Amino acid sequence: MGLSVPLQNDVSQRVKGKRNLITDVAGVKVGQKTVNIGKVHSGVTAIFPHTGNLFRQKVPAASYVINGFGKSVGLIQIDELGTIETPIVLTNTFAVGTAVNALTRRMLRDNPEIGDTTSTVNPVVMECNDGDVSDIRAMALTETDVASALDAGSRTLTEGAIGAGRGMMCYDLKGGIGSASRIVTVDDAHQYTLGALVMTNYGFLQDLVIDGIPIGAPLSDLLAADKRKEEKGSIITILATDAPLNSRQLRRLAKRATVGINRTGGFIGNGSGEIVLAFSTANLVAHFPSTQFDTVTRFNDNQIDLFFRATAATVDEAVLSSLVHAESVVDRKGRRRLNLVDAAKQLRAQRPGDSEMVRQVFEKLGVTE
Repeated sequence: MGLSVPLQNDVSQRVKGKRNLITDVAGVKVGQKTVNIGKVHSGVTAIFPHTGNLFRQKVPAASYVINGFGKSVGLIQIDELGTIETPIVLTNTFAVGTAVNALTRRMLRDNPEIGDTTSTVNPVVMECNDGDVSDIRAMALTETDVASALDAGSRTLTEGAIGAGRGMMCYDLKGGIGSASRIVTVDDAHQYTLGALVMTNYGFLQDLVIDGIPIGAPLSDLLAADKRKEEKGSIITILATDAPLNSRQLRRLAKRATVGINRTGGFIGNGSGEIVLAFSTANLVAHFPSTQFDTVTRFNDNQIDLFFRATAATVDEAVLSSLVHAESVVDRKGRRRLNLVDAAKQLRAQRPGDSEMVRQVFEKLGVTE
């Protein structure tokens, strides 16, 4: 999915993957569970780096904390050892403990040796606060909901107000889950895929710019009630690639997600949480190695700019895609929270002078009416 049209001002090689999703990286799957009952508008999104046993065959990985107002679990060990050994679970802030327990139980079920004849396990759970839209105090998500997301892993992926993104807001508009991918051609013999998945819950509407068009300013004036004084939002970014990048290089990749996050107007506020996790499906790390030495192929840093560019482009497009695909929702207080398309249509109806701006934005995003 992603956007149905080319990303404007794309800094990558501009070639999208077949699905234009993070699941274009071979082996990567995503499962989601949406909970939309009464005042609860929340859910779970699970990312699987490969289809095998992740504990026994770990993936090289790294994290990067752009701004650390967040409650993620598992990052310390990832930074120390440079690997991920469980699926990655995204959810709301108060469901982190529930997700850790559910994910740990799943890993114990699939790996009887954990905590018995070998080490414990490092569950990876990341979060954003969906309390603006959902009754987060209800702590309504259950381990069964997490298990449902883990059971639903698939190469297909629905974006928008779904799964963990159900209650998220992006630039004061409905946000959620977005994804995109790029093909990175190094030479005639080497071609790789890089994909991004974001959970968007950040940004001020007045700052929103789409390919140089400052549509956020008139939208902000129109939806005056949405104005805030402090940035307390967050965005979680997951990067996946099949390129042979080691943990050090993946951390460098994760840093470049900042570029994509900011291209639409994000500025990374004092109370925001922007956390990035990057992994490679190449050079798997065995938990039970047959030898004490590993021989791996590692990409040379001299051409790594190709991947930095793809990172910026996929994250940029994934953010926009989360805005395009999210539906308008009624929040916990009974108020309708508009998505970008509905808000822009309202702007056009009430301020005809901005109609051309709306038309241009819809064209650049591939929005058809």
